[in-house]
Amino acid sequence: MSTLIRRDFETVAPTEADTRLAQESSRVLAGRKFGKRSSVRLCLGEGADAEPVVVPASAVRMLFHLLKEMSLGNAVTLIPTHAELTTQQAADLLNVSRPYVVKLLEEGKIPCRTVGTFRRIRFDDLMDYKQKDDAVRKAILDELTALDQEVGLWN
Repeated sequence: MSTLIRRDFETVAPTEADTRLAQESSRVLAGRKFGKRSSVRLCLGEGADAEPVVVPASAVRMLFHLLKEMSLGNAVTLIPTHAELTTQQAADLLNVSRPYVVKLLEEGKIPCRTVGTFRRIRFDDLMDYKQKDDAVRKAILDELTALDQEVGLWN
């Protein structure tokens, strides 16, 4: 179980009981069709104490994904896209070293701002970089695979 970010954001590391409950509840949600609904009515509590709550359908879809991760025993952190991360938090998310992230910032590959002597990286800017980097890696892998097939290494 790994924790991505601790500072400023709450990370939920599921217990065994949480994992089992997340498995059950994600199965129930998986069986529901929310389609193009804009909202979903949930009931909190049971019996006479049950209180209906209407939430955006997009929030229920996000809850489903959160429960799926917890059902696998994965720690989960909810990070707003506008959140600013430290270089260490960004490195943890990219699974690289902090000096490598600093190098990317200095090269202008990821935008950042400076607060005093510290750099801050917007989460959405970091994810934009990651998406582009992943696309470049995939293209290179596809090219290598094509070359391997051309040479006859793969049948």
